[in-house]
Amino acid sequence: MLDKLREAEIRFNEIERALSSPDAYSDMEEYRRLSKERKLLSPIIEKYREYKACEEKIASSEELLKCGDKELEALAEEELSEERGRLTEIEDELRVLLLPKDENDDKNVMIEIRAGAGGDEAALFAAVLARMYIMYSERRGYKAEIVSANETELGGYREVTLMISGEGAYSRFKFESGVHRVQRVPETESQGRIHTSTATVAVLPEAEDVEVEINPSDLEIDTIKSSGAGGQHINKTESAIRLTHKPTGIVIECQDERSQFKNRDRAMKLLRAKLYDMKRREQADKIAADRRSQVGTGDRSERIRTYNFPQGRVSDHRIGLTLYSIDSFINGSLDEMIDALITADTAEKLKNGEFLR
Repeated sequence: MLDKLREAEIRFNEIERALSSPDAYSDMEEYRRLSKERKLLSPIIEKYREYKACEEKIASSEELLKCGDKELEALAEEELSEERGRLTEIEDELRVLLLPKDENDDKNVMIEIRAGAGGDEAALFAAVLARMYIMYSERRGYKAEIVSANETELGGYREVTLMISGEGAYSRFKFESGVHRVQRVPETESQGRIHTSTATVAVLPEAEDVEVEINPSDLEIDTIKSSGAGGQHINKTESAIRLTHKPTGIVIECQDERSQFKNRDRAMKLLRAKLYDMKRREQADKIAADRRSQVGTGDRSERIRTYNFPQGRVSDHRIGLTLYSIDSFINGSLDEMIDALITADTAEKLKNGEFLR
């Protein structure tokens, strides 16, 4: 670990020199890249320098133990005990800081929610999840927008795509990918029987232009009339966009904005996110299964959570956590669950010794 820290400090000093040179701004792309790397390394280097200062204090106290002055030796013994305890704490903090950071953690995120098994009730549950994520975003200070939606007459969603904007958005939502199951008496059920239905959630980091290249000749773009449950502008103008990526067969429809230009821009963002996600999944498939986190692979086919309304509980099956606060949970109080998922993921990486490479 110390070898990695020394290497990191050398690299940090190199970056500092490069960013402070007179011609640092001559290549803005390189300047942004180095600034991003410095931001990543800064907390590690600060903690490492704290570690080295603690080591110096320990060495100084050990010298005082040999001075022959009983009073000074007693003080040195006391300080030595404190500093050794602090050194152990710093080592633990450094191990966490040295974990490889997900390069997507600070990005905006696209969340796709689709009704699964359960008919109309599944669509209503998809709407509950969409509302839950929007309310959670507002609590975190993120901006949440509906990019596209296919509504049902009962107010549910066959599918809906959200865009969540804000620093660290992906880091908070990335463990939500998978199958969400609900158990409750549906509004559509007259007999009062508990019904089980599902919705799938896919969480995609927003991709930058430089990360995904899209050949214009690979795109088929159609303008269509908006469709939905109703509204003043529905079916009046051809402002909606259907974008087809021919090599992959991915089809994106955006109709939330009245402006054709804005819908096209949003469709391109979502397409980039989907293509970037495909590339990430191809890379992840090459990783040995025993190196994947116990929190889960993020596969949208993996059942991750059950929302049981009669019992008032939410259970996450990956970490075995059950919260008996379903009402506040679906109203956006997700932090306790998300923090537990992040902690479990961190613990698994520490166990596997996945230190900064």
